[in-house]
Amino acid sequence: MSDRANVVAVTGATGFVGRHVCRALAQSGWSVRALVRDRAKAARVLPREGVTLVQGDVADKASLDSLMRGCTAAVHCIGIRREVAPAITFKRLHVEATRMVLEAAEAHGVTRFVHISALGTRPDAASAYHKTKYEAETLVRRSGLKWTILRPSLIHGPDGEFMQMTKDWVLGRAAPWFILPYFVRVLPPSGMPPVPKIESAKVQPIHIDDVAQAVVASLARPEAVGEVYPLGGSETLDWPTLLRAVRDALPVTEPWKQPAPLPGLLGVAMAKAAAVLGLAELLPFGPSEPLMAIEDSTCAMDKASAHLGLHTRPFLDSMKAYAAQI
Repeated sequence: MSDRANVVAVTGATGFVGRHVCRALAQSGWSVRALVRDRAKAARVLPREGVTLVQGDVADKASLDSLMRGCTAAVHCIGIRREVAPAITFKRLHVEATRMVLEAAEAHGVTRFVHISALGTRPDAASAYHKTKYEAETLVRRSGLKWTILRPSLIHGPDGEFMQMTKDWVLGRAAPWFILPYFVRVLPPSGMPPVPKIESAKVQPIHIDDVAQAVVASLARPEAVGEVYPLGGSETLDWPTLLRAVRDALPVTEPWKQPAPLPGLLGVAMAKAAAVLGLAELLPFGPSEPLMAIEDSTCAMDKASAHLGLHTRPFLDSMKAYAAQI
């Protein structure tokens, strides 16, 4: 293998997904070139062995040229959970960033491309998050690269945003302080008198290390070229079960706090109203998140298991194993 053939570019390298992808790639023998904006943060979260830092921004062509030059593969990990207009938007970070990364990859002779998308991505999705993720996927499919798209469900790990946020709820460090909130679907009324019902979505949390291994396997296996892989853990849970499990696993906890349902469409209305009033930062969610949270995020793992040799771990046991590190 030539030096070039063993070099992989990673965008979003210091993010939750990116840092674990960099580590897994380096451990599997790849020479990783990581695009970072903050060298100090990169020094804290990225391994020193096997990783070269390229300081720059994904919106800057010169930065991407420096990143891609001499690489044969690229892994695109950039994604945002919510918008902070005008600079941080789904259109800019999901669609335009993907376009620029693809153009740089093609210009510098990169042949393999792994794209981190999300389960639920589709053109007719209710949320702007999923719609723009699908736009980005479309750009990847139309590129001249040998691509693979990964669509994970909720990604969990001790340093992940979801786990940190749930810990803050449990310990009363963040609003709403006294409950563990989750969004629900409101079903049509039934019975006499007609009473509306609420229902939690189902989610299939996948460990971050399993996602990283899926990236490594995608680059190693030719059968992964041109494939889209849904990814989920081996357990399917509803939100109340998941939140109680995290609460009870933390070494310091407040066990009296209970999951509390909030209608998803009400959450959307609250987020939109807060944005109009200039109060969006007071809420821990934007308009897309309630819409995503009331959709099931589950999948069959047959194709990923057959093509990538991926057998994902259960949420409850793996989360308990790292709970003290959250």
